[in-house]
Amino acid sequence: MTVLLLNASYEPLRVVPRRRALGLLLAGKVDLVVADPGPGVRTSGGATFEAPAVLRLRHMVRVPFRSAVPLSRRAIEARDRRRCQVAGCDRAGQTVDHVVPRSRGGAHEWTNVVLMCTRHNSAKGSRLLVELGWHLEREPTVPRGELVLLARAGLRTAPAAWLPYLPGLANA
Repeated sequence: MTVLLLNASYEPLRVVPRRRALGLLLAGKVDLVVADPGPGVRTSGGATFEAPAVLRLRHMVRVPFRSAVPLSRRAIEARDRRRCQVAGCDRAGQTVDHVVPRSRGGAHEWTNVVLMCTRHNSAKGSRLLVELGWHLEREPTVPRGELVLLARAGLRTAPAAWLPYLPGLANA
């Protein structure tokens, strides 16, 4: 289980394991914002704690500004919702494909990579989409921070308790 960690300003910072979240809570470094509706956490000493879903740091932490989101497979999967991006295809996207192939001068950047199923990727090869008469469901864009936060945590969707603190996911 994972827990959303917010800055003192309620800005999402990262996702931490539940064990780390309980350690921060017991050390007095965070406040419980939202408890997990499931069963509480029981210690070996017999004490029971509410399982945290969202925590907020008591003191503001300076986060270095990142001008670009790092390009990674997990982040591409989160942006493309793990689906093949060829219009009309409803299969899972298993491969990362370059819209303009690298052999034709395409760059390895956010606006040129999408997920495709293996069938479409092998059929496309080093050709352009227009040569095949294909088009994409969505144009590839640089993802927002909330999607990357989920991708780094290895989550497909955010738990319901996190949604009020991740405003960018409402429009995703």
